Amino acid sequence: MKVGEVLRFALRGLAANKLRSGLTTLGIMIGVAAVILLVAVGSGASASIEQSIAGLGTNVLTVSRAGGQGSTTRPLTVQDAKALVDPLGAPDVKASSPVVSTPVTAVYRGTSYQVPQLVGTNPEYFATSNNALANGSLFTADDVTAGRKVMVLGPTTAQELFGDADPVGKQVLADNIQFTVIGVLQSKGSAGLTNADDTAIAPLTAVQNSLTGYGQVSQILVQATSSDSMSAAQAQITAILTARHRIAANQQPDFRVLSQQQLLATRTTATETFTVLLASVAAISLLVGGIGVTNIMLVTVTERIREIGIRKAIGATRGVVLGQFLAEATLLSLFGGVLGVATGVVGSQFTIAGITPVVVPGSIVLAFGVSALIGLFFGSYPAGRAASLRPIEALRHD
Repeated sequence: MKVGEVLRFALRGLAANKLRSGLTTLGIMIGVAAVILLVAVGSGASASIEQSIAGLGTNVLTVSRAGGQGSTTRPLTVQDAKALVDPLGAPDVKASSPVVSTPVTAVYRGTSYQVPQLVGTNPEYFATSNNALANGSLFTADDVTAGRKVMVLGPTTAQELFGDADPVGKQVLADNIQFTVIGVLQSKGSAGLTNADDTAIAPLTAVQNSLTGYGQVSQILVQATSSDSMSAAQAQITAILTARHRIAANQQPDFRVLSQQQLLATRTTATETFTVLLASVAAISLLVGGIGVTNIMLVTVTERIREIGIRKAIGATRGVVLGQFLAEATLLSLFGGVLGVATGVVGSQFTIAGITPVVVPGSIVLAFGVSALIGLFFGSYPAGRAASLRPIEALRHD
């Protein structure tokens, strides 16, 4: 029997029970779509993180708390940040910005908005973090010294609180503490689950005095003199903080200094692990779909035993019967694979949990290829069972 005839018989067999075939195809479709979509989400998250870190610049170092051990474990402080700007001890450090942050509820004339982070810092923070001004002005060192309650808003926060009105000069309550808006930043865009535009920045002393309290800072943002001096600046920062925190040679530091490249590599590794986990969960859907193919084809073989017996009695060979049922199983998987690819690609056009998915062509090829193999693998047992039936037994089957 020719290939065309085998396919024709296979299609006619699938059409005999449209609902059953449709549900089996749906299982494969969901598995394929899940693989493509979840890998796209993981890839999009990785791209967003890379964009966010790259937005800080190529000469930025981040000092943050680490585990540490023993009695010498100490928090990062404003004094630590000031000590890093030392022409003698750290000639490759240009600026240092202590950072504290806290979520606040901002209210303006009855409009309430939850700001993910109100950042308290010094004026050098804007240049170090590549934040440019769009409207109004930035706060100054004098504002920090005086502890003035002024703030600069990210464009998203400004839009949520003021709409199309100009926020400069307006009074905003941040957790019932009144701040005056003096400026709005230029847009930097969303970075996956974190929107870089959804922020408010105020003088460090004002935030500490009113909201977080004095003491440790969340991190210290350090700007090296150039991208070429990053390694030297990192070594100088480590030496200064090691001395200030009195960390012995055999002790684990209670801080860590990461460059943008190191931070990107760390977060990329975490994102890749997350993507693999998502893809593994999606692959389980494909496995379940394959088991569904086996189940449906076994039912189909049982229902069509007399048909198989008649066909074998009039000359159909074992290979023809095997080919027909393998073709049916493979066609179910291929139909599901095509629909799954279409669904996954269309679904990737929408933002998911703040992440813009990035379709990975390899995931499409892999998911579709696996769907075809599922038809062959999971359909082989029912097809072999059909092909091994003896004609006389099949004809006697009720």
